[in-house]
Amino acid sequence: MTMPPISRRQSLFAVAAGAAGLAVPAVAAAGEARGRRLVVILLRGGLDGLSAVAPVGDPDHETARAGLAPGATGARAGLPLDGFFALHPALSGFASLWAERQLAIVHAVGTPYRDRSHFDAQNVLETGAQTAHGREIGWLNAALAGLPQKSAAARRELAMAIAQQTPLILRGPNPAATWSPSALPDADADTLERLMALYGERDLAMAGALAAARQANMLAEGMAPGGGRSAFISLAEAAGRFLRQPDGPVAAVLELSGWDTHANQTAQQGLLVRSLTQLDQGVLALRAALGPVWSDTVVAVVTEFGRTVAMNGALGTDHGTGGAAFLLGGAVAGGRVVTDWPGLAAARLQEGRDLRVTTDLYAVLKGVLEDHLEIGPSTVRRAVFPDSATAPLRGLVLAASAGPGRAPSS
Repeated sequence: MTMPPISRRQSLFAVAAGAAGLAVPAVAAAGEARGRRLVVILLRGGLDGLSAVAPVGDPDHETARAGLAPGATGARAGLPLDGFFALHPALSGFASLWAERQLAIVHAVGTPYRDRSHFDAQNVLETGAQTAHGREIGWLNAALAGLPQKSAAARRELAMAIAQQTPLILRGPNPAATWSPSALPDADADTLERLMALYGERDLAMAGALAAARQANMLAEGMAPGGGRSAFISLAEAAGRFLRQPDGPVAAVLELSGWDTHANQTAQQGLLVRSLTQLDQGVLALRAALGPVWSDTVVAVVTEFGRTVAMNGALGTDHGTGGAAFLLGGAVAGGRVVTDWPGLAAARLQEGRDLRVTTDLYAVLKGVLEDHLEIGPSTVRRAVFPDSATAPLRGLVLAASAGPGRAPSS
């Protein structure tokens, strides 16, 4: 699918407003949202789930992951979870959420895709199809049509991509907005006021769009990277500000690249550590920006595939199969790793090299959509994942009745 062309007038408007993206989100003047929220974070490049969540209790772990396994002490020591799994030390914020029972990990998980192309694997991850290019719309866009009326009412857009363009997961017939910081210098206040007056007299549609863009930028003010903050952390914070608005979107999508760790994977300042640190700090920034809405939120962190079990000759890992996914948020039934662990013995590996997939990622997503966003099972089965026969994975989220003692949905 392609984005619609931009007219000269729309281009002028984007420059004047300092707003990147073609769609401008509606922003409320005051107050905060109540109601459930879903954030999907796409990790592009293939996260090594065995490093992010190491199976230190597996008897074959140290041998199979020679050179990659975390040490018992020192900078690479893992953060213990349940006696069998340990988090990467860069995920200290995730560890704190685990302690609060606001993090659930699904391990040995993957989509139906079994080859090793980033492009094709991401296509499957975002469309919900069984094969690459088997569908033209995103599964999250398709899910928006099934939102209950109480969730969809009084919202201009049902979902938002915090990105310069709409990712495939949100493309389709249902309304979705995009927002990202502009690289252009901001117009001064006098220019904006003159434009508002001009459009107010001659073009009410453009006047409304300009006003919405100004509100959006004011809402996200201060979110531009700086002072050592990564762009992802800033965007995550902005996402939280949009989602907590009374008429803000129900769902948001963020993207984070940097997971294709073919070389020097264990370097202290290497790509994996930097990416995990950004992810960890970004989720904490999202939580802070959401405020009380965090208690009604599920954050699903997913990637296109895992990586090889054994280290390669460049001290990294290559494209694999099974990996790890994360569910975080106040609405998550957390403090546990959900897995049918296949083991790391050589005879148990996919094609003799990868962690086997024993849990379908689509089952996880179906469970979140049905139990958290209250999308009907028939919609999920027929419209969201129409070619998938796997049953939804239950018990991943808390029941609708708020409070720390609420039970998992069944």
